[in-house]
Amino acid sequence: MEQDATPIDPPAQEPEVAATDPAAAPAETTQEAAMTLWSDGQALLDRLLTPWSLYQLAIAAGLILLAWTIHRTIGPRIPVREGDGVPRWQVAINKTLRSRLGWFVFVALIWLAVFAMRQITWPSRSYLLAVIANLGTALLVVSLATQFIKNGFLRRLVTWGAWIWVTLRITGVTTDAVTLFDSIAVETGDVRISLWLVIQAIVTLGIFFAVARFIAVNTSDQVQRNEEISPSMRVLIIKVLQVLLYGGAFFIGLRAIGVDLSGLAILSGAIGVGLGFGLQKVVSNLVSGVIILLDKSIKPGDVISLGDTFGWIDALGARYVSVVTRDGKEYLIPNEDLITGQVVNWSYSNALVRLDIHFGTAYGDDPHLVRQLAIDAAQTVDRVLTAKAPVCHIVGFGDSSVDYILRFWISDPTGGLTNIRGNVYLALWDTFKANNISIPFPQREVRMLDDRGS
Repeated sequence: MEQDATPIDPPAQEPEVAATDPAAAPAETTQEAAMTLWSDGQALLDRLLTPWSLYQLAIAAGLILLAWTIHRTIGPRIPVREGDGVPRWQVAINKTLRSRLGWFVFVALIWLAVFAMRQITWPSRSYLLAVIANLGTALLVVSLATQFIKNGFLRRLVTWGAWIWVTLRITGVTTDAVTLFDSIAVETGDVRISLWLVIQAIVTLGIFFAVARFIAVNTSDQVQRNEEISPSMRVLIIKVLQVLLYGGAFFIGLRAIGVDLSGLAILSGAIGVGLGFGLQKVVSNLVSGVIILLDKSIKPGDVISLGDTFGWIDALGARYVSVVTRDGKEYLIPNEDLITGQVVNWSYSNALVRLDIHFGTAYGDDPHLVRQLAIDAAQTVDRVLTAKAPVCHIVGFGDSSVDYILRFWISDPTGGLTNIRGNVYLALWDTFKANNISIPFPQREVRMLDDRGS
């Protein structure tokens, strides 16, 4: 092939900077750095207006249109089946492939175009396509990586920060942009906080916290499924793991951006003073929560009574315990109250619970028959245990009735106590009615006197 007399060479690479650290570079004012960055932008725009650059932009636009068409045609046909039998990773891959199919197709097509043009023409005539291909690939990788960040605001913040950095890096204006961001700073004594340091902190800490959360969530799922570990120990392991992972992500992230952590010694002393005065209750609840998890006195699923609150433990938190009652109310009880107060744990060592109900019958009814009928009636209720047979005793002779107590056992206090008592009372009513046993009630006689008082 006959060569062109005036081939278009790729733009000259910017000279290497001797010191990549902005603090080591010559001091520049914010205005000078902004003007330098503006000049670089104008030079890049001039390069894009050459005929061959416009030709490459047209090729990229056509590939974008083709990728979008493929995405609209094939994307909705990708199945996303969610259920107990489908692994979560497979569901996540299918969702990602469906939502970013066009992006995947565009990256593949543009790299094919770059390879083809380099085979049939000079590298200068595919330089801009290569830049777009690198940008598309890098932005796709950033988009996939930030999916691990569940917080929407933080995910968008990290995504846009990473995209801006990748774009500046690929277009070759990183040094000027860093100089500009670093020149915008606030200084207090020996402490200097620049815009560049803030941007680094946001992106780096966001990535580290996302990785820590991903590890914590997946490890927590494995611990929760381990039946050999008691429920309270599972909660303790998960809490300790979360503290270590998030704490490590915070400190490692600060070290990664060059923050000196030696000053935290003074900060820790100030925090200690604050804890001693203003955070006593918070620390007490935290320590009480650790004690509860270690001694296993209360665990998720237990049925407890604390004062007028009766319900089952739904979750153990660092500061409080969530107790759900039968009427759907959720009480957040501080851990300290469970340590210092008297707590009735209906299922601490076992789930067996004995319940008592009181009733009375008329003096004319045979007490031996009444006792046997009461026991038989209780045994007809489903939740009453027959292995531990109910018992019935006379507890006194009242003004108008013989008083009895009926005692029976259940093994599922989580099913409620009031409802089982009500069912036993109904069984007694039906049995006594069928056997002509009367339940007395106070009766009063009212006499009407005439005017003469007779």
